[in-house]
Amino acid sequence: MRLLHWFFTAEIHIGSKAILWREVIGNLFGLTSAVLGMRRQVGTWIIGIIGNALLFTVFLGAVFQTPQHKDLYGQAGRQVLFAALSIFGLYTWRKNSVQSNPHRPVVPHWTTTVEKIQILPITVLFFILSYYVLKALGSWGPMADAWIFTGSALATYGMARGYVEFWLVWIAVDAVGVPLLVKAGYYPSAALYLIYGAFVIWGFIAWSALSHRRLNHIA
Repeated sequence: MRLLHWFFTAEIHIGSKAILWREVIGNLFGLTSAVLGMRRQVGTWIIGIIGNALLFTVFLGAVFQTPQHKDLYGQAGRQVLFAALSIFGLYTWRKNSVQSNPHRPVVPHWTTTVEKIQILPITVLFFILSYYVLKALGSWGPMADAWIFTGSALATYGMARGYVEFWLVWIAVDAVGVPLLVKAGYYPSAALYLIYGAFVIWGFIAWSALSHRRLNHIA
């Protein structure tokens, strides 16, 4: 219990700013998960869930007595959503590994027109509902929080399905996430978003190339 208490309260002090170690560690798990995801390693989902659990406690600032004392319910809620989608992704990738190549649990491909028509209205509805729910809960910055929450859900689902576009969705999430997190004082998370922004461009190029080679092979 003493070790757990230390882990929950341990801080890094940079000038007058206090940063929780679990925010740093949680984001490192998130970045590791992204790297494994780009390499199509099944372990990406397990590593991601651990990071989600840590960051959930970070973004409920007032509940878990973090230095920021700001509740970003969308950020906290998306950790729960990430965990749920990660279970779906883990099941899907493991199933594909058994049925096809264990080293290629997902085949990167672009969404079809039918898939876009199906996904777009659901995404818009999800965003609208998220905004009103987060606003009602008293989330700090509900519009930006809903954008990040919706985009994160869409991107994680897209990764599980092997959609190349999911990398582009992450860029849209990062564009809103960095200013929000800096303003709220969650500096390690904002820094991860910046690093992740550069990384997703790399991932997008890599998955695009894999999709292109697959199409050429079929042709």
